[in-house]
Amino acid sequence: MLGAILVLMFVVFVAIGVPISFALGVVSFTGIACMPTIPNAVVFTKMFNGLNSFTLLAVPLFILAANLMNEGGITEKLIECICDLVGHKKGGLAYANVLVSMVFAGISGSSQADTSGVGKIFIPAMEKQGYDKGTSVGVTAASSTLGSIIPPSITMVVYAGIASVSTGALFMSGIVPGILLGLAQMCVVKANSKKKNFPQSEKVPFKTAMKHTLVSLPALMTPIILIGGIVSGLFTPTESAAFACIYALLVGIFFYRSIKVSRLPHILVETMKMASLSLFALATANALGELLSYYQLNLIVQNFFTNLPGGKLIFLLVVVAFFMFVGTFMDAVPAMILFVPIILPSATALGISPIILGLIIVVTLALGLVTPPYGLCLLLASSISGISIEEGFWGTLPYFLSSVLVLLLMILFPDLWLAIPKFVFPGLF
Repeated sequence: MLGAILVLMFVVFVAIGVPISFALGVVSFTGIACMPTIPNAVVFTKMFNGLNSFTLLAVPLFILAANLMNEGGITEKLIECICDLVGHKKGGLAYANVLVSMVFAGISGSSQADTSGVGKIFIPAMEKQGYDKGTSVGVTAASSTLGSIIPPSITMVVYAGIASVSTGALFMSGIVPGILLGLAQMCVVKANSKKKNFPQSEKVPFKTAMKHTLVSLPALMTPIILIGGIVSGLFTPTESAAFACIYALLVGIFFYRSIKVSRLPHILVETMKMASLSLFALATANALGELLSYYQLNLIVQNFFTNLPGGKLIFLLVVVAFFMFVGTFMDAVPAMILFVPIILPSATALGISPIILGLIIVVTLALGLVTPPYGLCLLLASSISGISIEEGFWGTLPYFLSSVLVLLLMILFPDLWLAIPKFVFPGLF
């Protein structure tokens, strides 16, 4: 009876627009308070312990790195360089939008930071050149999901902490799928460029393009430095996030001379605001996870998957369908905190690598960022353009479907994506 009431409470809270983190917290506290054998202090202990992690320090640090890049004009330099390369093609700005997101993903680790940083520049520019609002929002929102897939990735850092797997190996597994997702979205751009007669810019002179490339070189080198440092063992993912912050700060102050010291307090405050959204949701999800353990939900789910016919393929399809549904109303971080510990034992029993499971879950939840009603990247991109989230979703749909096809490919050939991690980290497999 209590379980049904708690589920109803959560559904009502979400339906009336209560933030997910608060809904999780209230349900957790209510459920544990109604159990006389469990002290109420358990809620706050679990919330604290959920955040007391060196690995999770990477979350605010990657967000800070993205904010420093945006403040320092590094994002604009990237956009200018890539637009020089492909802007003269039909649909050039749309291609550039996807390519910039792929590069920016290798720096920020955050899809939301990609949408807000890149979208503020690309959406108005595309609309000014003649793209319809739906396309401008759709390309921006869909390509922003790559921020959670191409390493480094905040959601991968969180999953690695939950599942106790190598963050570096998980990062390496995301390289090829991330590139494939970007290429799939560019294929949709190519198809739509003929159908909708996308505009194109004049070709930039070679000398100008080379000048812009040289200027943007420090920004283009950032993903190589970060991933290279992790692969070589020079620093951990959390240390790489700290290095990204220092690198972005130094480049912004001394190379581009666009970051003023007086602006640093504002940047830090904005970073704390953005990071607190994910981290507070993570804390309350930990408390709810403690409540679910008393109901032995993990055993129920494990028995369900154990008796499920079809083996690995059906298991992964069910996992994708489940997280696709969850992603429509919940952020990736609390979703993983709640459900990964429940699903992971079943995957292990079926012989599915925790790395592959994490990759598929991360990609699925990334796609949830462009599905209403929660779809945070879709919401941000639509608000920049000034259209409704429904209009934005119809513009996003073709790019979303292309990403789903890549996700199905990942499910059909799960072991294929372990090739790079096995080569880089042979001792882990």
